[in-house]
Amino acid sequence: MLSSLRLPIPIYCSNSSNNNNNSLISPRQNRRLIRNQTPGFPNRLLATTNEYVEVKEYETTEQLPEGLQAEAMPRHVAVIMDGNGRWAKQRGLAPSAGHEEGVRSLRAIMELCGKWGIKVLTVFAFSTDNWIRPRVEVDFLMSLFQKVLESEMEKFKREGIRVSIIGDSSKLSPSLQKLINHIEETTKNNSRLHLMVAVSYSGKYDVVQACKAIAAQAKDGLIQLEDINESLIEQELETNCAEYPSPDLLIRTSGELRISNFLLWQVAYTELFFAEALWPDFGEAEFIEALTSFQQRKRRFGART
Repeated sequence: MLSSLRLPIPIYCSNSSNNNNNSLISPRQNRRLIRNQTPGFPNRLLATTNEYVEVKEYETTEQLPEGLQAEAMPRHVAVIMDGNGRWAKQRGLAPSAGHEEGVRSLRAIMELCGKWGIKVLTVFAFSTDNWIRPRVEVDFLMSLFQKVLESEMEKFKREGIRVSIIGDSSKLSPSLQKLINHIEETTKNNSRLHLMVAVSYSGKYDVVQACKAIAAQAKDGLIQLEDINESLIEQELETNCAEYPSPDLLIRTSGELRISNFLLWQVAYTELFFAEALWPDFGEAEFIEALTSFQQRKRRFGART
């Protein structure tokens, strides 16, 4: 079964002061343009993006590992991929080796999500706080990120993976911003798995940028004070590009017991799982353990049972 609404996503916009020059639209601005240019799209109070993003339903899911139940699988899994540096240090390697090994783990978890019917996977790749790390490490991480996006493009298209990059893209290089726009445009109609990669992201940043967007609407007279509610805020959060914006399950690796400023609004009712394994060592067995733990819990959402 397939329902679709296709939209053009502009990558460049004309500079009004000089028609011969083009200025790059940030990925965040690009997603906002999609919403604003959609015929009949309301100015406010839209809970999800389903009205303007093509949705494909894949009706077959590969057999789940023993003990996991298809009807109890999380729709959205978020992961704080922690421990790359420690993994490398334990082996006497440079931090870059740990990050490269972490990419292999991400590929494996993406494949399992697609096989087992998980619809959204959000991974914390680079925090706004990580910009204070040594310049050589930051430059390597940005280079690795760009390299992975370029090398995985055909796989994303072939395997039905939609990619969205969330975070403060203004701090990224123009070439990386252009690549992000391109990959989001190229994969926007895929829906076997929606991969959201948080880069230059923090939960506090997300809430602040949502508040600024709402304040701008109020200033322009598009909304009134009484219109501001949870639904309106959620529309402006960066995860609103997903069919299921809030994670059902958040996994953090490396044994650390904190969420480190990640998806602060969205994890209000998320189940948390803390794995001892460092991210490069996190594989199928560890993922099954996390999913099994999730399926054994009773989610109440504030109600009594």
